[in-house]
Amino acid sequence: MEMMIMILLLSSIIFITILFLTKGRKSNTPPSPPTFPLIGNLHQLGHHPHRSLCFLSNRYGPLMLLHFGSVPVLVVSSMEAARDVLKTHDRTFASRPRSKIFQKLLYDGQDVAAAPYGEYWRQMKSVCVIHLLSNKMVRSFRDVREEEISLMMEKIRKSSSSSLPVNLSDHLANLSNDVICRVALGRKYWRETDFKELMERFTRLLGVFSVGTFVPWLAWIDRIRGLDGQLQKMKNDLDDFFERVVQDHVDGDRDQDRNDFVDVLLTLQRDKSIGFEIDRVSIKAIVLDVFVGGADTTYTLMEWTMTELLRHPECLNRLQEEVRTICKGKLSVSEEDIQDMNYLKAVIKETLRLHPPLPLMVPHESIHDVRLRNYYIPAGTQVMINAWAIGREVVTWGPDAEEFRPERHLDSSIDFRGQHYELIPFGAGRRICPAISFAFVLNEVVLANLVHQFDWRFPVESTKDQTGVAESTGIAIHRMFPLYAIASSTT
Repeated sequence: MEMMIMILLLSSIIFITILFLTKGRKSNTPPSPPTFPLIGNLHQLGHHPHRSLCFLSNRYGPLMLLHFGSVPVLVVSSMEAARDVLKTHDRTFASRPRSKIFQKLLYDGQDVAAAPYGEYWRQMKSVCVIHLLSNKMVRSFRDVREEEISLMMEKIRKSSSSSLPVNLSDHLANLSNDVICRVALGRKYWRETDFKELMERFTRLLGVFSVGTFVPWLAWIDRIRGLDGQLQKMKNDLDDFFERVVQDHVDGDRDQDRNDFVDVLLTLQRDKSIGFEIDRVSIKAIVLDVFVGGADTTYTLMEWTMTELLRHPECLNRLQEEVRTICKGKLSVSEEDIQDMNYLKAVIKETLRLHPPLPLMVPHESIHDVRLRNYYIPAGTQVMINAWAIGREVVTWGPDAEEFRPERHLDSSIDFRGQHYELIPFGAGRRICPAISFAFVLNEVVLANLVHQFDWRFPVESTKDQTGVAESTGIAIHRMFPLYAIASSTT
């Protein structure tokens, strides 16, 4: 009898304690969906986390606290909440969480994208902005862009002469990778089978879920399922490749007149002109950042833009009219021509709104405790900003927020360069992507040339898979199926 009373008393104490803690937590932390033991809310992510988290935020609010295993994760799903995180409390949320996958594949945070907030990150970002991504450097590679665009247009023209469908996804991916290869590494590597396979493996592994990152005591599962081995092999293969690239530059074993990014970094290392030393690992990490971040997101944006234009012929016709009017009598579009193409810019903004290349962006992490909108957010909380959900906010974009309508941007000052939190596909604040301008010169001139030199339509036999907007899985969201279209040359 006494044992039964003790059990009931202990159970009551535990129940009251849990009730008290739960009430206290609800009053101090953002709303949370119910969790499962051990895994927390991991089961609610689904195949497309940006969509699943948007659905949950519609119920629990624009600031929502989840738990991925033992890791607290703050999900931000509105423009106002994003401004609080990326502007009001920018420094607090300026760091990056540690991840087994990022540690292995991104040189243990010695790159720019995944480096924790601190002096090293500030120095490396400064190097990238001033010496690699400046307006001067962007202009210096104009002939590379023009050459590669011309080659792609000629390939498309050959296909159009036989009325065969063009695999636009393949052409745009090859173009983006060839340009970035030449700019960052000094020559084309993408067509080499081993390099293409290497980068495809790398991209795939970046999007893999690591159990040990979120549930440390279950880290053995990553080892049993082979993830640890795959990451180690990928790390070794990747480092071997970039070591070979850097050594070729050191030895002068290249057919290249122009300085590429590796040359610039080696010069900075040799001259010690920036006030601190850059070691070999940092050089490889930065070049990897430029290649992976630049090529994948550029190709993704162009692919989605052409998809939406083909799905909305009235928008395609209006864009063609603008481009062909400005470039009347010209065979191709130059980088000067695009300055006055307002509808082209509106089309790209609308594509970024509906199809941000990184829907959840790169995660942030709080450096110290902070009070955010009367909620308590402890240090070490990961932050996921759902750019995909923010781009679909009805309060910002209206009842037609799900529709592709570039006209909404023509009389709007909203831009995607980090000053307007309604549209932040590349982030904002300290951790904004520093390569926006570098990438967008290529995006704009490629798209303008595609609609100037060709008329486009879906093949008659196209299925819903080909004409729809089904998404792939992973960090960067491509089309699930390649984009095929019929191109009719206008020249």
